[in-house]
Amino acid sequence: MTELNSTITCPHCGHTAVEQMPTDACQFFYDCKGCGTLLRPKSGDCCVFCSYGSVPCPPIQEERTGGAPTSCCWASHG
Repeated sequence: MTELNSTITCPHCGHTAVEQMPTDACQFFYDCKGCGTLLRPKSGDCCVFCSYGSVPCPPIQEERTGGAPTSCCWASHG
């Protein structure tokens, strides 16, 4: 089963926030609610959840469990 919530941890200030991940698109930007830093994916990652989240985005979760790729994230990890 796909997890839709991920805890994002800001690498600048350490602030954490539980966020719901989109299921139909990659989220490229995230504003930290602690320090206001605009987070972007690390090199090689498709979205901020794969870079800073406790759970990777839904398409990557599907890929890791042997499911078919379901979104734009496949292009980044395929």
